[in-house]
Amino acid sequence: MAGGKQNKLSREEELLLQDFSRNVSTKSSALFYGNAFIVSAIPMWLFWRIHQMDLYQSAVFFVIGTLISTYLVALAYKNVKFILKHKIALKREDAVAREMMKKLADDKRMTKKEKDERVLWKKNEVADYEATTFSIFYNNALYLVLLIVASFFILKNFNPVFNYSLSVGSAAGLLALFSTSSKA
Repeated sequence: MAGGKQNKLSREEELLLQDFSRNVSTKSSALFYGNAFIVSAIPMWLFWRIHQMDLYQSAVFFVIGTLISTYLVALAYKNVKFILKHKIALKREDAVAREMMKKLADDKRMTKKEKDERVLWKKNEVADYEATTFSIFYNNALYLVLLIVASFFILKNFNPVFNYSLSVGSAAGLLALFSTSSKA
């Protein structure tokens, strides 16, 4: 390669790299961890009220279980979002392109390249939003089903502390494991 050639990426290339990246924005990360914390805190109420665990004596278990579960559920959100984003982008591509071309048809000052960039950006935005919301819904539902099955059916005869630890840990762990699949 020539020494004087720079490796600067164009705006379009940066958008494309961002589209294929597993990294999520700060906004998405905050949304994921906030939702994951809320869903991970639900078992505290379940075990406090239904399994009759004392809130103060079990506080250490509740805090540790909630934090571990929050991390694993947020990881599952990110993994499922990454898998779904590309599938959704492919399905919505034509509709988004049509809608954007209708909006931009009257703007004669804009070049074809600028219009294509706007379409690409809008397609990425739509796919990101839909993948985020579906990932949160899907993972929350699966986590709560796994938790209830583990808590009330598989581990029902265990001591409540072990029941809590194992059901929360196994539900969050299985959720994170299932999210690493290449098919969603």
